[in-house]
Amino acid sequence: MTNTAGATGSTGPSESTGSSAAGSDASDGSFPYKLVATDLDGTLLRSDESVSARTRESLAAVTAAGAAHIVVTGRAVPWTRHILDDLGYEGLAVCGQGAQVYHAGEHRLLTSVTLDRQLAALALAKIEAEVGPLLLAASRDGLDGEVLVGPGYRVHEGPLPVVPFKDAADLWVAPLNKVYVQHPTLSDDELAAVALEVAGGLVGVVMAGAGIVELLPLGLSKATGLSLAARRLGVKAADTIAFGDMPNDIPMFAWAAHGVAMANAHEELKTVADEVTLSNEEDGIAVVLERLLG
Repeated sequence: MTNTAGATGSTGPSESTGSSAAGSDASDGSFPYKLVATDLDGTLLRSDESVSARTRESLAAVTAAGAAHIVVTGRAVPWTRHILDDLGYEGLAVCGQGAQVYHAGEHRLLTSVTLDRQLAALALAKIEAEVGPLLLAASRDGLDGEVLVGPGYRVHEGPLPVVPFKDAADLWVAPLNKVYVQHPTLSDDELAAVALEVAGGLVGVVMAGAGIVELLPLGLSKATGLSLAARRLGVKAADTIAFGDMPNDIPMFAWAAHGVAMANAHEELKTVADEVTLSNEEDGIAVVLERLLG
């Protein structure tokens, strides 16, 4: 892991972390948590990658009440930075499934964990021995790390370019945060289950969205990065409420005091959530924050 020292900075409009006790609804205008952790896709963002005025206002209200807001996303920094800039977000963000802690206001990478490429190659070989050839992509490390995409890999449309490759050996020439895998016929859940069974001792395996099964450094999760960022802010897990929508948010829910799944969330996440709110299209985050603000 590379760890670049830097100032903590604000995680939203306010850098105060508050002093209210966590764990119960507030009725006096205070807010019961010191940290609000939100996933991006399917959670904070609507399908058009925007954040509604109502949700923006609710987050501004909780930061004005003394809490901090921190984005925790599976996207690596290069695929997150433009969204944070558009939001006017200037604090810490946890990117790359916990691999990166990024200071949005300073456009600076504070910590980064990379994938052991030898272990990843062995993991891929084991998975392919079980299910046949995989469709591959990968995210290179760094503030400007490229997303490499192999033949047949189905890419989600977006504003940022990808770099095509033909030879799988090209994946391993520079440090990576993660490898993406798809299968021609298996569902995401089926592929993730097989990958975890045959290669889970070598790499982490998460399902982060439709068509997004990822191989990560072993032991890495959103909870890893969130705990590092929270430590910089002087905030504990018991002071944290987290919002998410996919199985890769399960470790974050386990770490936080209270986990809120969106109505559009994967059933596996809903099963472990403390509550389920409305969908990302229906201001589900705002509904909960407004209630807690009293």
